[in-house]
Amino acid sequence: MEWYLKVIKNYVGFTGRARRKEYWMFVLFNIIISVALSIIEMIAGMPSILTWLYSLAIFLPSLAVLVRRLHDTGRSGWWVLIGLIPLVGFIILLVFACMEGEGDNQYGPDPKQFA
Repeated sequence: MEWYLKVIKNYVGFTGRARRKEYWMFVLFNIIISVALSIIEMIAGMPSILTWLYSLAIFLPSLAVLVRRLHDTGRSGWWVLIGLIPLVGFIILLVFACMEGEGDNQYGPDPKQFA
């Protein structure tokens, strides 16, 4: 939960770097929360308004942490746009998000040094 809250506190921080652990823990908590909201909506017989509102609220932090993750691998945040290519773009972003971060680079010092 600590990693999730760290990303939320840095709501629109597109500068700097995000370690793999920070990114994937944020993704994991997003999935857990989305599934929980979907289950609540199904049990209550509601339309998917809660899930939709959560997705809308978490969009900018998700984008920001992905850009910071790309920075950690030495890539510009503009690589996010490759995700617009159907299927192939998602796979490329997934590979980039799984890659080990570089040492110090143009986007800042290695975040592992401070962990």
